[in-house]
Amino acid sequence: MIVPLVASRPHLAQTCEPKGAIDVMTHDVTETEGLITARFHGVGGGFGPLTLGQDNMLRCIGRDRPEQINRESVWPVPEGTTVATAVAALRALLERHESLRTVFPPGPGTDGFPERQEVRAEGEFTVSLVPVGDREGAGIDALADELGRADVAVPFDLTAAPRLRFTLLTEGELVHRLVVVGCHAGVDGVAVTLLIRDWLALATGAQLPPAGARTPLELAALEQSPQGRRKTAAALKHWETVLSAGPSSSFSVDGMTPGPSEGTAALLLRSRTAAADLETVCRRTAAGPSVVLFAVFAALAAHRAARTDLVISALSANRQRSALADHIGTLAQDALIALEVGPSAADDDLDDLDALIGRTKVASFTGYWHSTLNADKVWQLVEDVAERRGARFARQIVVNDLSLAIPEALSDARPAPTADPEVQWLPDQPLPVRLMLNILRTAGSLEVALLACPEVLERADAERFARAVPAVLAAAAEGPLPLAGLAALSGLSPATRTGDWQRIGADWIDLAAVRALVTDALGARATAVDLGYQEGRLTARIATADQGLTPAAAHRAVVSTLPGRETAMAPHHYAVHHHPGPLPLLTWPTLPAHAEGSGRRAAAIPE
Repeated sequence: MIVPLVASRPHLAQTCEPKGAIDVMTHDVTETEGLITARFHGVGGGFGPLTLGQDNMLRCIGRDRPEQINRESVWPVPEGTTVATAVAALRALLERHESLRTVFPPGPGTDGFPERQEVRAEGEFTVSLVPVGDREGAGIDALADELGRADVAVPFDLTAAPRLRFTLLTEGELVHRLVVVGCHAGVDGVAVTLLIRDWLALATGAQLPPAGARTPLELAALEQSPQGRRKTAAALKHWETVLSAGPSSSFSVDGMTPGPSEGTAALLLRSRTAAADLETVCRRTAAGPSVVLFAVFAALAAHRAARTDLVISALSANRQRSALADHIGTLAQDALIALEVGPSAADDDLDDLDALIGRTKVASFTGYWHSTLNADKVWQLVEDVAERRGARFARQIVVNDLSLAIPEALSDARPAPTADPEVQWLPDQPLPVRLMLNILRTAGSLEVALLACPEVLERADAERFARAVPAVLAAAAEGPLPLAGLAALSGLSPATRTGDWQRIGADWIDLAAVRALVTDALGARATAVDLGYQEGRLTARIATADQGLTPAAAHRAVVSTLPGRETAMAPHHYAVHHHPGPLPLLTWPTLPAHAEGSGRRAAAIPE
């Protein structure tokens, strides 16, 4: 919880009711030191298996920092809303939606990973109270943003409900802002938007009909059904195909260093003109705004990466399914989209943005259809393919369409743009991606947030990339746009590959990085390492005094060192030479190999 900044106010009445007629029970409400504690009594409860989305996010929660997982947002507050009304509306919200009252008790395994979800029918929730003091307008907004950024870095207790934390910015009994931080195992972006809709209705005294969407318990049962298992198996086969054949690293270029970047630059672009151009392109190509923006982003990313084939991750892909459009819960699962950005054949007529939009429509549909995933099996698949292929998939390019997840009221409440397009720099984000486009709004005003790793785009180029989006839309609104025109429109130069680079399968590989990979992986076990390359085949010759070093052991060591080394891959063949000390020059050809082989296990494709 946010540390209270002020002492407590006078005690609230025991009964909190929203304005107007609403069927809520009377509950005890107490307040101490700027913190209100209230009880909820929800309808429904029980336990069952995890949904696939919950399982995925719980694994992310165990691996990543809270600020990379939790979600913060500032909800609009109806004019005249009192603290008592707000608390009662929040209580009704928790009682209405099972996902908000779901907990995840530790499982029996050694790591304690949860195996089931439990819906609590009763419990307590707290609301922090922070006075706005003499702040007005933008000052209150800044305070809300500051409190949200602080609270989003605090982890949630998975064994306790609810899955949301609330902070009210108050002036006496009146509420000016509501800051909400959500646990991603309980809500995703679209769910937050649906909750804001319910909150606004409850805070103004509206009578809501019973919630009709599938609950997480019902969704888990559907996913465990024979039909659900078949869909999950098909998704896994799609991922296996893409991971095995597509580029492991789309941004395999000069300047990529091993390990995560220090920070990811972020900027916001807004443009009403671009929204009108986007509408024109959509009408002319019979494609939705998400597909068109996806294609524009992919075209610019491919231009910068100096390649024509990409693998792009699209977040929360299951929201594309109409049956789950109003689900209150988390459907956070990626779609893995393999996209040919250049012409699909040797026909120059296909080398334009219209053709790319058509290919994007097909590729994204395929990816979305195969996004119902068992996260544990997907991660195992990533490791299995890395062991077999010798290249480990890196999620470098990401699209996140939040245009349906952000209420227009929130966008309209922001100050009007001062330019068209307007570019505003945001605080750096600690995200483990190379390039990410968040689509925030498409109707009336185009609003996108671009996040770029400095090894891919320095700040000046990141701004050029962002400004290229409306420039491309303006050109495409006039008619088919040749992809060759992207350089002039964007002002971006393609990345370079200088030195000893080779195209091996779908990957661009730096042979110097491969030598460093093998040397670092084996360490003192190798007295010398030599790397050979011929006709798409990498061969590592290893001199060692270690009698136990085999091709299989060498390959395991190399694959375990792959994460973060996006310009390298494991050799296809290992020759192990027993030799006690450093080798004289030109000794390799005459040195007998004691063991040779690929080092790979027989591959087994998951079911």
